[in-house]
Amino acid sequence: MANTVLSVFNLTKTFHLEPIFEGVSFQLNEGEKVALVGANGAGKTTILEIIAGLEEPDTGGGTVVRARGTRQAYLPQEVAGFGSLLGGPAPAPDATLWDLMLDTLGEVRDLQREMNRLEEAMSAPGAPQTGPAWDRLIAEYEAVTERFEQAGGYDLEHRIEQVLEGLGFKPRQFDTPLAQLSGGQKTRAALARALLSDPDVLLLDEPTNHLDLTAIEWLEGFLQTWRGTLLCASHDRRFLDKVTTRTLDLEFGTLESYPGNYSKYLLLKAERMERRLAEYEAQQEQIAKTEEFIRRFKAGQRSKEAKGREKRLKRLERLHAPRNRETLKLELQAHLRSGRTVMATEDLEIGYRGVVPDPAGGPPGDLLLARCPDLEIERGERVALIGANGTGKTSLLRTAIGELPPLHGQIDLGHNVDYAYYAQAHEGLDPTNRVIDEILYTLPMTEESARNLLARFLFTGDDVYKRVGDLSGGERSRVALAKLTLLPANFLLLDEPTNHLDLGAREALEDVLSEYQGTLLFVSHDRAFIDSLATQTWVLDNAVIEAFDGNYSDYQEELARRRREAVGAELAPAASRRPGTPGARPGKGAPAPLTPREEQRRREEAERAAQRAKAAAARKLQEVEQTIGALEARLNLLSAELDAASAASDIALVTDLGLEYQQLAEELEQKYGEWEKLAS
Repeated sequence: MANTVLSVFNLTKTFHLEPIFEGVSFQLNEGEKVALVGANGAGKTTILEIIAGLEEPDTGGGTVVRARGTRQAYLPQEVAGFGSLLGGPAPAPDATLWDLMLDTLGEVRDLQREMNRLEEAMSAPGAPQTGPAWDRLIAEYEAVTERFEQAGGYDLEHRIEQVLEGLGFKPRQFDTPLAQLSGGQKTRAALARALLSDPDVLLLDEPTNHLDLTAIEWLEGFLQTWRGTLLCASHDRRFLDKVTTRTLDLEFGTLESYPGNYSKYLLLKAERMERRLAEYEAQQEQIAKTEEFIRRFKAGQRSKEAKGREKRLKRLERLHAPRNRETLKLELQAHLRSGRTVMATEDLEIGYRGVVPDPAGGPPGDLLLARCPDLEIERGERVALIGANGTGKTSLLRTAIGELPPLHGQIDLGHNVDYAYYAQAHEGLDPTNRVIDEILYTLPMTEESARNLLARFLFTGDDVYKRVGDLSGGERSRVALAKLTLLPANFLLLDEPTNHLDLGAREALEDVLSEYQGTLLFVSHDRAFIDSLATQTWVLDNAVIEAFDGNYSDYQEELARRRREAVGAELAPAASRRPGTPGARPGKGAPAPLTPREEQRRREEAERAAQRAKAAAARKLQEVEQTIGALEARLNLLSAELDAASAASDIALVTDLGLEYQQLAEELEQKYGEWEKLAS
């Protein structure tokens, strides 16, 4: 049975006399990966902050108990500074990203300093090379060296590089001063620090917010093989499905636990809600029958029985009707039918003019972000644009709508195309306006109509009079989406439309966009969102855009196919790549020519043998392909396990895994050779 590392008992928290949650209790077992889900504002962040010690529950409102010696690390949604996260003083003003990572591994660095001191003592002029003092020095050095090796000291720099690069930092950024990091980079740096600290309990609040797809998938692989305990609040459904094995649902101030990942939780919750509704309706029916009996017989011959039923009815613990959380109610319509071609590019290069300084003092040069081949988007298509952060995805959208002139070539919108643009940072919103003003300025209407519209986006009561600048990220996203529904566009360009939206809002947006009759070009890091919508996927990599048919999963399958072909070509025997086959050298004493009947019989036998050989080869090819797939999957898993074992300084496990990896790699190479022979 797994040991409990953290227990939460009866947590209660109130803000401005309004209860956020009450009586929240749960436990985390050693090695568990647990998701914390719920709508924005439900209190997920508050629970994480209470566990992290950054927030206090109400007076007498519960406790958090950790197993003795438990170490924990916490990653907030946004990181402004690193002082509180380091559990001590803030880093030095000139500290770099690399310094921050080294400070995380303080114990290992202390051991390294101690090793250096002992080495200097042993090599100092006049130091004795024999005797008791020398023996003590050697014994101390051996003990410190062993502890340093067990703590992964010899792999220290490699571990840091692996985590930083996995989270999207380039080697040239390792020496960047912390003061120069952007908000998103600071959050990624804090995540890297949390992972490197190798805590017993890791608390993550929306860890994928500032990660691109490559970094998200790296983090998934890291957490899948990491042996610690995880409690994670996230709105990334694919991430939760791949990483977590239990789900805590925080709704209407109470918390319920479900076994399984996010997809399993949705099924189990629907079943639980259906069962509770049936129980509630059955009780209501029984109550109605009892009340009718009491009404009919309370004053008659059966009054005693009626009064008894009335007493039991008063003592009955009544069930509450299950409540459903309010979700967005969106409607999008393309009022005008566009031409067949909605957007087309020709020799397009996107970027910024005159922003690169000339070392020789000449005029500044242009910054090229991406080259785009000649591409078209046809009416009704849904194109997902993906790529690493900072590669130019937003710049492409801005170029398409004319906000950014192309460096070269052109990008044209087609006949009858009426576009609308959703900006990632909500630049289209005026922070000084009230929420209701944003709606009234977009489309004149009565205040009552504006309030009715905003209610569909979960703004009720005095919420409509809040200043846009005072709203949370999720609230600003809902205002921007509300404005989007008022525009009669038939071409939507959406830049990270799911950012800051909770799970229910993301699913509602998916539903309405899947029914939208117009055309979409959207940027997103949400793989589930892309898979549900995209008919094309444009990948921006190495300053070039490449188009793939299908959604994100289809794109991944195409990449895997290309990798298999590339590896097969590399492993193909040299002889199989040489054109032509050597002819048979005629020998002396050639046999007598065959009769026509004998030639016919031999041809038929040769054809039957060839058919049997072809069928056998096809079966063997299928078997080899299945074996290759299994070996590749196992090698991918072993690679992740090796990384985790190396990070944990588990030398014995690294040795065992490395031996297995080598054996499987050799077997895979052999199978590729078989596959090449069979395929050719």
